[in-house]
Amino acid sequence: MPDIDWSELFSFTISPWELMIRGTLVYLFLFCLFRFVVRRDTGSLSVPDVLVLVVIADAAQNGMSSDYKSVPDAFVLIGTIIGWDALLNFLSYRFKLMRRLVLPHPICVVKDGVKQQANLRRQLITDEELNQMLRQHEVENLAQVRRAYLEPDGQITVLKNEQASGGPSILPNPQEAKEP
Repeated sequence: MPDIDWSELFSFTISPWELMIRGTLVYLFLFCLFRFVVRRDTGSLSVPDVLVLVVIADAAQNGMSSDYKSVPDAFVLIGTIIGWDALLNFLSYRFKLMRRLVLPHPICVVKDGVKQQANLRRQLITDEELNQMLRQHEVENLAQVRRAYLEPDGQITVLKNEQASGGPSILPNPQEAKEP
């Protein structure tokens, strides 16, 4: 078993400033990627939450597996990532302009019983996926839907009409369609 070089383990192998700049650039790049490209695949976590988890996992892995060769290198990078996340959360809470940049608005996918095809196409949501999401909200036909929104966390919110019962029917669940 090789000897441990204790001085290498607890000293910086890369300038802390370089680590902070690298961490900042990677965080901001990934933030923009998640914010503007990936919208509905994040589940119930917000985009910054997913981003922090992914980046920290990688940064921590590098620090633990000795790619940085020292623990302080990993600490500085992880601290930089957490710092950016905390700063963006604070700024989005404090300033409306920043909130609009950091947190996307819900997107209307059904309006007054009519599918908003442009929005569905832009978000790459097929009719089958939309129908599945609506069935989860106990919607039998589109006339029941006053508004349906794709939320920033990828979930759908459905606001139903009070008295609608007729209208175009939603495709049944494929398993239900096969039953006699």
